[in-house]
Amino acid sequence: MPTSSSPSDQRTTAFWLLVLLLAFAIYAQGLGGQYVPTNGDEMVYAHIARATVDTGQWLPLASELENMRNTKPPLLIWQAMVAGGWGQWWHMAALRTPSLLYLLLICGGIALSLRAVTQRWREGLIAACVFLAFLSTFRYGRPYLTSAPETFWFSLPLFALLWQRARLPAAGPGWLAHTLFGLALGLGLAYKSFALVAPTAAAWWLALLASESHLNVRAVLRHTLRVVFSALMALGVFALWFALDPDPQSVWREFIVGENAAKFADQRGYLRAALAFDGSGVWSQLLAYAINAGLLFFVLPGLAWLGLRHMLQLRERWPLPAHQAILLAWVLVWLLVFLFPSQRSARYVIPAMPAIAMLIALHWRDIARAWFVPTLLLALPVLLVLTRLAWVGHEIGLASSVEIAVTLGIVAAAIVGIALGLWRAAWSRATAVLVTLLVYAAFNAMVSPMDGVLGRYDERTIASAPPGRIAVPSGFNGQFERFQFLLPGEHRFVPYDSRAQARARRGPDAEGQAQARQELQALLASHDAVVWAASHGGQAQPPCLPDCRILGQRWLLTSRHAPGEIRKDNLWYPQQWLYRREWLLQRL
Repeated sequence: MPTSSSPSDQRTTAFWLLVLLLAFAIYAQGLGGQYVPTNGDEMVYAHIARATVDTGQWLPLASELENMRNTKPPLLIWQAMVAGGWGQWWHMAALRTPSLLYLLLICGGIALSLRAVTQRWREGLIAACVFLAFLSTFRYGRPYLTSAPETFWFSLPLFALLWQRARLPAAGPGWLAHTLFGLALGLGLAYKSFALVAPTAAAWWLALLASESHLNVRAVLRHTLRVVFSALMALGVFALWFALDPDPQSVWREFIVGENAAKFADQRGYLRAALAFDGSGVWSQLLAYAINAGLLFFVLPGLAWLGLRHMLQLRERWPLPAHQAILLAWVLVWLLVFLFPSQRSARYVIPAMPAIAMLIALHWRDIARAWFVPTLLLALPVLLVLTRLAWVGHEIGLASSVEIAVTLGIVAAAIVGIALGLWRAAWSRATAVLVTLLVYAAFNAMVSPMDGVLGRYDERTIASAPPGRIAVPSGFNGQFERFQFLLPGEHRFVPYDSRAQARARRGPDAEGQAQARQELQALLASHDAVVWAASHGGQAQPPCLPDCRILGQRWLLTSRHAPGEIRKDNLWYPQQWLYRREWLLQRL
């Protein structure tokens, strides 16, 4: 192992340290924003946390949503309750901060583990940057409903094993270590599900065996017994939910049966669903790691091709180095386990993405440059779209000159990075990661004006909002909960199905507009106030005028579009389908 580094290595390490700091800044930007890429159910769990806070008790969990109460273990809910100060500072930045801290801990674990393996910081910094460049990390690493906590706790034993095998190859984790690992796995289960004990324990067991320097029957039995002990301890931590909850029958019915057992059922039949060529089939699940990589999609086939070449040279390379064996066991177990449930998703293998990032970093120069070039080429159209969206936002007065200049500056820097990566082969790999992060920065800059004064209700509107029942649109699970952050106060937000608005947004169809107008009049008659979104981007006034009063308005970005709303003839004009007004209305 190298004990000193050349000036070139020092410059490379300094470069990756700067990229890592840039990535952290990008992830921290707009943490409390409305348009942070997220899981669509984030507001469901924000609602459960707030409703539980209102009870003044840790358990049972509370919710106004039917069959949406015990759908996640309480540790996720408790995290929000504590981060939000039991309602004292209830805003999204506070609820999401623990997710960002967990993400930083994962990056620290990645960097320290590879530092132990290679005796250099370079590979660890590269791996941390690659991990943050994955789309799955950007989308699911920051929100309140995140994969970061369980990823950290499930990774912790494997980080420790990598460190130990690198520093003390002949030693192995003893009973005390397995006790601590069992507690760590239990905390991960308490964030997500008891069912994840299968991939976590299996990956841990296989990693121990594959990295064992003197594997024999006695070692297999020793590792098996200790892993079983850790798994049982982890299940014991999760089982505390049943012991502490005053209503364990509901936990069993809603979480064990409804949320977990249902993942093995499919109306089409198990085999037919497994072999289907759609998002729930085995074939798509085999691409889960590449899908999670986002713009770095093609780097994963490059890594797999390199692994296949090494397999063909197995005799020369056997046994595998301990760290390689651990990382491969980690990756393969998570992929294989999640081929079995009838509900499959690339999200399910996110806890193995740190291992993918570390494998890429360890084989950074061995993966051919050609696998990184598609990232640079794919980034160009994405940057073009972001530029157009930001420019239109500026044209209609939503973004200031400074804000559009920031976005264009980031895009220009990304384009320079693309040009450098295509021009000089030695820079292609680094620029692929850097450009991906700059794409995320451009996205943050594009949506940031919508979290300013024009994208939120002002203080006068909040003060004038009447106490009582306010009808709010909710076209997806729990989306009405976002108004707790937009219109804080003593209100009861009553969700209504916004499909009539969606139908009206398809175009200036008289029947659709009339139906939307009738629905709005009915809502105004039965509620103290109504939140209503424009039927199309150019609509300047709500359809209820002059029979209603406008208490306030804001601009929003439409995230879920009606069929036919985005067409070839309006694709270049996002003001017709993306930017939209929303009003807080009251009947006269």
